[in-house]
Amino acid sequence: MSLYVIVRLRGTVDIPPDIEKTLYMLRLRRKYTASLYHSSLPGLNGMLKVVESWATWGEIDKSVLVELIRRRGKLIGDKPITDEWVRETLKLNSLDEMAEKLISGEIYYHKLEPYGVKPFFRLHPPRGGFKRSTKKIYGSGGELGYRGHAINDLILRMI
Repeated sequence: MSLYVIVRLRGTVDIPPDIEKTLYMLRLRRKYTASLYHSSLPGLNGMLKVVESWATWGEIDKSVLVELIRRRGKLIGDKPITDEWVRETLKLNSLDEMAEKLISGEIYYHKLEPYGVKPFFRLHPPRGGFKRSTKKIYGSGGELGYRGHAINDLILRMI
């Protein structure tokens, strides 16, 4: 069991309706948005297979997750997620503890929406650009699809 970060890399032009619907359900509605889902969620692997040619995903490390939430996590009203907010609202000690609970599956990021958390992250295009084509699968000379722990390097360049 692990926590996946899923990043949409391609835009909205010429997208088939079934892929568009699946990306919408994953809360990836724009290019360069990311969302967090636990690998144990039913149906997630099938959804990832459908969007394989439009997104990339992999297991996120705790340090990268803390940095992602600290710099790109937002509350309603475009306010940042801070340690103080985590202490007051979620009754946890810090963002580090929140990240641990997210990775272990005790908390699901997309279920924090009632607390005012936006269930997605808006990212920048990667610094230094993409290393390969954004129209091919990761293993065969591209950036799309499953990439394992290599997603952490991409996320750090996109924060």
